[in-house]
Amino acid sequence: MQVRAYRWFRTAGGRVAIALTLLVPVGCSAPAPRPFVPSDLPAGDPSASRRAAIAPAEPEGPRVETVEVAPGVRVVVEWPAVADQDTTGMIDALRDYRAGSFKAVVTGGQDTAYLKTVQDVASSDAYRWVREFLEQRRSVRGTSRLYALNVVSVTGRGAQLNGCIDETGMRLLDSETGKAVRRQPGWTRKPFLQVAGLRRGDDGVWRIKVLRHAELPSEAAKGCLR
Repeated sequence: MQVRAYRWFRTAGGRVAIALTLLVPVGCSAPAPRPFVPSDLPAGDPSASRRAAIAPAEPEGPRVETVEVAPGVRVVVEWPAVADQDTTGMIDALRDYRAGSFKAVVTGGQDTAYLKTVQDVASSDAYRWVREFLEQRRSVRGTSRLYALNVVSVTGRGAQLNGCIDETGMRLLDSETGKAVRRQPGWTRKPFLQVAGLRRGDDGVWRIKVLRHAELPSEAAKGCLR
């Protein structure tokens, strides 16, 4: 059955579909996300591709990293048990993007370091996300957790990284009063799957080109329940 794909980006109040483009399908019967290959790169020799298991084994004593974004705001990363240099670079990019975007929000847009972690479509989406928070006078407080991080495929300089994000420990605030808004958005109530399409630059740094989301009850996101 053909499933219609939408590109989603997170807003202060939730997530909205903005275009009929290549994205993670959302829906009860949606298949798992397809591997991402940047359109400006050759597919390359199939033997060069590296695919990880869809459901990686539970690591024994994973390394947990906490990034203090601001007082009362943090990003916690549960690292996989084994991560090579490229995997580390990809996770670094996703971590720095998420921590940086929150930093931009809590500083009223003064900190723009998050824009160094994204390019192309992801850059414009990330900027819109921060801008909407500021225009609606919203901020955040709490903990965002990244876990089940998994490199699905690598082809040449392109790669796809899947990861689960749990922001049930976060609250959307009125930036003027510092108090939680009465109607909290859906992303504060349940975890979701984030898919990042990345590209390694000539400087060896991985940057995010495309960001996708799959939300429950999508089959793709059910692996984020725990």
